[in-house]
Amino acid sequence: MRPIGSGLVHRLAVARLPRPLHPVAWWLWALALATAASRTSNPLLLLLIFAVLGFVVSARRTDAPWARAFRYYLYLALIIIVIRVVFRTVFASGITPDDHILFRLPHLPTPDWYAGIQIGGPVSLEATLSAAVDGLRLACLLCCIGAANSLANPKRALRVLPGALYELGVAVTVSLSVAPQLVESVQRVARARRLRAGRARGLGAVRAIVMPVLHDALDRSLRLAAAMDSRGYGRVGTATPGSRRLTGVLMLTGMAGLCVGVYGLLDPRVPRPVGLGALGGGVLLCVAGLALGGRRVSRSRYRPDPWQWPEWTVAGCGVITAIVLGAGTGYDPAALNPSLYPLHWPDLPALPAAAILVASLAAIAAPTPSRPHRPQQPAAVRRRAADTAGAPS
Repeated sequence: MRPIGSGLVHRLAVARLPRPLHPVAWWLWALALATAASRTSNPLLLLLIFAVLGFVVSARRTDAPWARAFRYYLYLALIIIVIRVVFRTVFASGITPDDHILFRLPHLPTPDWYAGIQIGGPVSLEATLSAAVDGLRLACLLCCIGAANSLANPKRALRVLPGALYELGVAVTVSLSVAPQLVESVQRVARARRLRAGRARGLGAVRAIVMPVLHDALDRSLRLAAAMDSRGYGRVGTATPGSRRLTGVLMLTGMAGLCVGVYGLLDPRVPRPVGLGALGGGVLLCVAGLALGGRRVSRSRYRPDPWQWPEWTVAGCGVITAIVLGAGTGYDPAALNPSLYPLHWPDLPALPAAAILVASLAAIAAPTPSRPHRPQQPAAVRRRAADTAGAPS
């Protein structure tokens, strides 16, 4: 006889073996953090979300090409903050007598039809900090998507999509993998230049890198298109034109119902039953369209991704963060969006900060990703490669 609890112990042990986490769990976790970030403009909480994203990505990313793209998302986030501050500085507006003026730009007069927008003039500390916080929130949303793109395998996520979204999922998967593939191409070309003792640095190396990267990206796109065509991607199967049209009508009508329902729930002037009815009708129509469209795509799955307690824990950690920051109960809701008037250091609310730290438990709950074994090169081969890279051209 098997001892009581041996099955549970076996499942827990298997769940902790090195394996990739289900991609939907990573996307739920990242989207929940993005929802939490959209609810606050407190720079301390936003920086804490950045820290959680960096910690989880560094702890649970793989060696895949898309896993190396998170730092480029951080670079893009910094560029967004800088652009937001520059635009607020150039198009200065809303200066009050109590603002602390940092400097003054030359003022350009604008015509009457351009009223309301001021080009140049005084730049205040409050306006600059407000622009920086707005840019920080937008950058945090971008990095949440970048974290999901770095942790989740986009090709494995395609397998769990409903059949009606198969073609759309292919397009989304290809688009999501463009940036990581470009990063991989840049790294491969830069590595090849170092092995060939390339001396150009800075702007001088751009021309030597851009053309090989574009050529490599074009070759990879052609190979991907040929591989997808050979595997039957985009085939309609046994679907008739009538069923395809009916699926399209159901999906479009359902999406329109969802938009009307969300607007009705957000607008206080619209009766709540109208919003709920439109939202429920849209959900039913979308589900009917997905069910009808899924019949025309038949797919077999070899070793489907398991959904076990690590997936529930990772998704739950993110959902808890979104619920705490979205509900606004148990703490002062004004602490999520502190005012800059008067200018003061923002407070760090304890409950939202603890909820954000709960999201970092995903690095512990998620199993260690499996990494391919790379044989260690002999010391003589490494020295020969180093000498070749340092040799003059």
